[in-house]
Amino acid sequence: MTRPRHLPCAALLAAVLLGCGSGAKELLDTAQLEETQRNVPHARELYQAVVSRYPHTPEAATAAERLRALGEPSVE
Repeated sequence: MTRPRHLPCAALLAAVLLGCGSGAKELLDTAQLEETQRNVPHARELYQAVVSRYPHTPEAATAAERLRALGEPSVE
């Protein structure tokens, strides 16, 4: 079975963004990409990171909304 080539690239991009101290928007964009690619566990981790690192931003509100939609318990 062959692995899609875009998955390792997305994981590498996420690691680079996390390691570089990226902003809320970049982290949210990466989480949304992961969710689109059906990598929901990683998307959840990234959404949680947005909420915890940037709690009073519009991106945090969006991330919390996505976490609720994905069935996460109370996200504040």
